[in-house]
Amino acid sequence: MDCFTPDCRESVLFCFVRYKNFCLKLHPVPTTPTPPRPGDYCRSSELKQRPASPAAGGILTPAEAVFIFAGAGHLQTRRLKRFQRPDKSTSSTEAVELENTTTLGAQGCSNPGYQNEEDFRENQNTSGNDSSLRSRAVQSRGHGKAKQDEEQVTIELDSPRNKEDAKDDQETHPKGYLERKYGMIRDFYQKHKTTFRYIFWGILLAGYLAVVIAACALNFHRALPLFVITVAAIFFVVWDHFMAKYEHRIEELLSPGRRFLDSHWFWLKWVIWSSLILGVIFWLIFDTAKLGQRQLVSFGGLIMYVILMFLFSKHPTKVRWRPVFWGIGLQFLLGLIILRTGPGLMAFQWLGKQVQTFLEHTDAGASFVFGEKYTDHFFAFKVLPIVVFFSAVMSMLYYLGLMQWIIRKVGWLMLVTVGSSPIESVVAAGNIFIGQTESPLLVRPYLPHVTRSELHAIMTAGFSTIAGSVLGAYISFGISPTHLLTASVMSAPASLAMAKLLWPETETPKITLKNAMEMEMGDSRNLLEAASQGASASISLVANIAVNLIAFLALLSFANAALSWFGNMFDYPQLSFEIICSYIFMPFSFMMGVDWQDSFMVAKLIGYKTFFNEFVAYEHLSKLVHLRKEAGPKFVDGVQQYISIRSETIATYALCGFANFGSLGIVIGGLTSMAPSRKRDIASGAVRALIAGTVACFMTACIAGILSSTPVDINCHHTLENAFASSLSQNTTDMVSCCQSLLSSTVAVGPGEVIPGGNHSLSSLKTCCELLKPSTLNCTWIPDEL
Repeated sequence: MDCFTPDCRESVLFCFVRYKNFCLKLHPVPTTPTPPRPGDYCRSSELKQRPASPAAGGILTPAEAVFIFAGAGHLQTRRLKRFQRPDKSTSSTEAVELENTTTLGAQGCSNPGYQNEEDFRENQNTSGNDSSLRSRAVQSRGHGKAKQDEEQVTIELDSPRNKEDAKDDQETHPKGYLERKYGMIRDFYQKHKTTFRYIFWGILLAGYLAVVIAACALNFHRALPLFVITVAAIFFVVWDHFMAKYEHRIEELLSPGRRFLDSHWFWLKWVIWSSLILGVIFWLIFDTAKLGQRQLVSFGGLIMYVILMFLFSKHPTKVRWRPVFWGIGLQFLLGLIILRTGPGLMAFQWLGKQVQTFLEHTDAGASFVFGEKYTDHFFAFKVLPIVVFFSAVMSMLYYLGLMQWIIRKVGWLMLVTVGSSPIESVVAAGNIFIGQTESPLLVRPYLPHVTRSELHAIMTAGFSTIAGSVLGAYISFGISPTHLLTASVMSAPASLAMAKLLWPETETPKITLKNAMEMEMGDSRNLLEAASQGASASISLVANIAVNLIAFLALLSFANAALSWFGNMFDYPQLSFEIICSYIFMPFSFMMGVDWQDSFMVAKLIGYKTFFNEFVAYEHLSKLVHLRKEAGPKFVDGVQQYISIRSETIATYALCGFANFGSLGIVIGGLTSMAPSRKRDIASGAVRALIAGTVACFMTACIAGILSSTPVDINCHHTLENAFASSLSQNTTDMVSCCQSLLSSTVAVGPGEVIPGGNHSLSSLKTCCELLKPSTLNCTWIPDEL
């Protein structure tokens, strides 16, 4: 058969073409059952063959063969596999692909012409990095016929890395010995990849357990934290695998008990609530008899805040009390375990010390960048680098998936106890560790679909907690790390309780638990990139903290000057922002359990936190803590210098949150960018969320006031000055405590050069030295009082 002779049959059209020494045959092209009409054939005279390009190595290049077959008014193109001259080596491979396309066109079968060389090169140069090259062929008809419309066909140049090229390359270039062995090893690894992975992790786990056992055998007390962490990790891993495999069986096993509770829940709930109320009453009676009446004031403040939130609720008649009571109960339980039990207090004290030690590693980077005297600028070069370091660590934990795992567990706990929706639980759990703008990112895809109550709860959770990245900065101020960590954990359930009380749920949540627990692993490709991204992301946070402190402290100074000028007109130049805040927030601070004489100073701190930010408030609180530790006089010229330990503790909990007017704009802007369609709902509920977050912090302070067992402060000046005025025994607990504090703050240079700390007299110092006989101080060096 001649290569240019068409073979037309009833429903299938074949076409052949000769190119150089090859006879190319197209696959059958189905047409309509209509028999072919005269002219429906491939005319060899219309094929415009172009010589092969020298650069192509004798390979068919795009647009060198295009066969157009017409049948029943349809224009079709077929894929043509590339051919190669066997007698010439190729430097590159190209494939010609004629796409299966269908266009309406004129009837009749015709052969398209080819583009000229310039058009083809132009299309090839403008293709960029695309995987295919598309060119156009313009069809023309001769023989004196009328001019027809131009028809366009598409030609694709496949990537040389496709499967056909790979197969042809393998056939053309036989594999070498090393390549064959490498392929065998690779295929074997791919086949047993799972087994190798199990072996690798098994070896690592066995080695880690061997190290733990060896450490415990050498010194169990020293290795106790490592042992506890290992046991906890093993428990949770086994628990996750067990629940994933047997969750349905456990539900079936517990279903009879659930049906029993459902059928008898009406009278069981009254028994449970009555027992809880009686237990709280009896506990308060015995605890008050042991520690005094100050705990009752804190309990009264807790009741007062619940009533106030109920009165100003958005829908008072639709309040569901389960989230409220469970939130407060979970908050109380966490505080009881941490503040009143020995193991809980020891665990959090140990954790606080470890965090403090961990953050001290920031000094290495700060001293390298800012020099050895970086502490001369304490806040800029000591505090702010901690934010950078902690942000990098949090980003690494997020990349490893540990942070998401912890958030899921805490969120699940609040979901099953408080009864909040999955979205609210996940965000509240996330706020324990990350900031108010980062935690909504955990559920970002679902923000447009949450209810207004859920949106309010998300904002409330952000206002009532602090981020882990700034936690280290507050610890560096001298604030107790134990109380800061406890406040961060306790405020999460309190935020849900207050959010559901101030804005109850009136709609049906749409997001399920499975959707809410799905969290992204981040876009970092490795651990180092995650650390770098975390450090870079802290730049805006550090700059925001610095510029806000500069602006707010400057505004505070200006406000005090203006108020003093205004008060001077009425013979009251002492008028200041602090005095105004002390009168506004004094009732709230007193109802938290703060001593009456300290309530005005704590109210000033709350004012700083609400109108400026918590950085300013904690900075002022740290000054009060340092003054107390110096054991100086509590009043100088009638002005109180510091507050009691109990008041410091309650203030630490009350200030532990982002509820301030500066954060109000941050939350509105952040959430609006994530869910633009909810801009109106976000703006309308932001102020209520700010109030709810503030009250949640106050309730956490009330719980701390109920559970705090700090000793009553001793007036050491009065105790030491009157130590020998009476005939009572001088070796009392108060006397010893005051003398120890005085001796620890005394500076001794040499004989006659001794400076007592805390503005105490030399006679008091000499009395304490003779009483305790310390080894660090020679009592003969203390001169007599002039």
